[in-house]
Amino acid sequence: MKIQEAIDMIWNNRKYTTDDPKAAISHLNEEVAESLKALMNGDVDKAKRELQDAMSCLFIAMKVLDIDVVESVNKQVEQMKKRNQRIMIFKNNKVEIYVDGILKGGWSIWGKEDIKEAEKIAKEFGCTIQYNTNTIKDDE
Repeated sequence: MKIQEAIDMIWNNRKYTTDDPKAAISHLNEEVAESLKALMNGDVDKAKRELQDAMSCLFIAMKVLDIDVVESVNKQVEQMKKRNQRIMIFKNNKVEIYVDGILKGGWSIWGKEDIKEAEKIAKEFGCTIQYNTNTIKDDE
């Protein structure tokens, strides 16, 4: 079944009718909250059922807000593909950070401790690390 067909079936068989976006989103919020509550109480099966109900509520809310679901899915996929590429480059006595090829900042490094600290920062922010020649290394 295609997603648009499924959404149309959900819309035509919904338990409540509303044209109010706030009411639709409020109903979605309730279902998500019930799923979380069930999960926190250790009832995984109920959490799954509530989350499935929430999915229907999401589709209903999107339709009330006149959002094209297929277009939204495609936009989300594209957005996820465009995650910023972050690179930290160690050059001689400094570190530079590039995001999508654009220099965003940098600082001087004076020794092994500075490099270790920069490496920790790179890890925290999901940066790829590159070492250029003449960079101070642990084995020096």
